[in-house]
Amino acid sequence: MGKCWSCNHEIPANQYHRQDHCDRCGRDTHACKNCEHHDRAYNNECRESSAERIVDKEKANFCDHFKPSSRTGGEATSRDALKSAAEALFKKK
Repeated sequence: MGKCWSCNHEIPANQYHRQDHCDRCGRDTHACKNCEHHDRAYNNECRESSAERIVDKEKANFCDHFKPSSRTGGEATSRDALKSAAEALFKKK
């Protein structure tokens, strides 16, 4: 069981095929942003060094290294939280 990168909805293990979509938001499930190897800090945003470059990280792909992520989704929400934390940290007193 994993979670959708977009809406954080739980996705059963058997729904990560290329043609599958999240039941809640309709996003592709076999996409880079839903993969355990996806990491924006790495080259091509992937920790798997032998993986082919995938341009659109939100669309379904044929990557053989895909492994459903156990991380929670909601990338936009976490980005907003990080920005707020940084602003609070550097706030002038």
